[in-house]
Amino acid sequence: MAKPPFDIKQPSLTEKGISRIEWALHEMPVMRGLMERFTRERPLEGVRISGCLHITTETANLARVLKAGGADLVLCASNPLSTQDDVAAALVSHFQIPTYATRGEDQESYYRHINAALDHHPELTMDDGADLVSEMHKHRTDLLPQVTGGTEETTTGVIRLRAMASAGALKFPIIAVNDAQTKHLFDNRYGTGQSTLDGIIRATNILIAGKIFTVVGYGWCGRGLAMRAKGHGAQVVVCEVNPVRALEAAMEGYAVMPLMEAAARSDFMVTVTGDKHALDQQHFEVMKDGCVLANSGHFNVEINIPALERMATAKSRPRPEVEEYRLADGRHISLLSEGRLVNLAAAEGHPATVMDMSFANQALTLAYLLANRGTLESRVHTVPKEIDQEIATLKLKAIGLEIDSLSDAQQAYLSSWEAGT
Repeated sequence: MAKPPFDIKQPSLTEKGISRIEWALHEMPVMRGLMERFTRERPLEGVRISGCLHITTETANLARVLKAGGADLVLCASNPLSTQDDVAAALVSHFQIPTYATRGEDQESYYRHINAALDHHPELTMDDGADLVSEMHKHRTDLLPQVTGGTEETTTGVIRLRAMASAGALKFPIIAVNDAQTKHLFDNRYGTGQSTLDGIIRATNILIAGKIFTVVGYGWCGRGLAMRAKGHGAQVVVCEVNPVRALEAAMEGYAVMPLMEAAARSDFMVTVTGDKHALDQQHFEVMKDGCVLANSGHFNVEINIPALERMATAKSRPRPEVEEYRLADGRHISLLSEGRLVNLAAAEGHPATVMDMSFANQALTLAYLLANRGTLESRVHTVPKEIDQEIATLKLKAIGLEIDSLSDAQQAYLSSWEAGT
């Protein structure tokens, strides 16, 4: 079989990629079940899909499920530092899936790869961060009429897409996979919590215990990160702009304070906000010597890196994922992984067992979009409750757990209003 079109770094890494993809599949029982089901039912037969996703072992298994369902699939990277080159090689050489992704690609290559995926003329899209959909709406508008819909898996991307919908700019329906309970309650919280700490520890080899560890943003990702940092023995500080989330963090036992106060005392500061310049020049000016900065939000704008560059009198790289900035007063501030997703740039991203549910949402909502073609408005939709519940049920069964069900009388009671005290 002829090799599909591609742009990858090292085709020789194929065998390593296959081994790691299969290893991940061991931890993805729901996806294994969907692969069998999609092979039988072929719900995506002949449908062109373009995906702008992190090219990881787990993503490769999503791609295998979609291909088993009949999809004509092309992939590109959703972040320049998250691509696993051995996985990209395996996708092309072994699984025959056109893939455009190289770790460390520059901005020009990144958007060239996105446009290569768009050249596939997709009928369905998948996004991590909404760059594929945004590029289509800004520069490839001729493709819009043939698109049935798309999925978005990140908080950052959902925010962007809701802004597009509010402005009347979104031209086809998007399902917010990120908002499914079987996604954000597990992927964002347990996945981000573990993988972010993993990335920080791999990058720095600094002991977390006893350190002051500030989490900037207390959404589901921030909750998971704070929980894991606390488990490592850190003194956890939370900084928030949402009063309800700040109150929740306080009730969980974390110190809550303004960023300026936290910056002056923190050993680690990690952003998970989905917003721009959460850490800015005024914070750099008061940070303690040796403070380590990292980002686990989707884009590298959460830390104002240009401001840090301007303030620095010298810069060095003491470790592969660490840039140390020396300031005029002699202080040093270290930035991990160029301010990009530290859990993917310095580690391997989320464990496969949580991505099992996230990617089950992707696969099933793509089939749902196709089955409901022409009936959904051009806005951001939630994952249908029945899909969310089905995935939770499948996951429970896969890990050998059983739960009770309501009797008919109990169900009737919950759906009635007449009964009282």
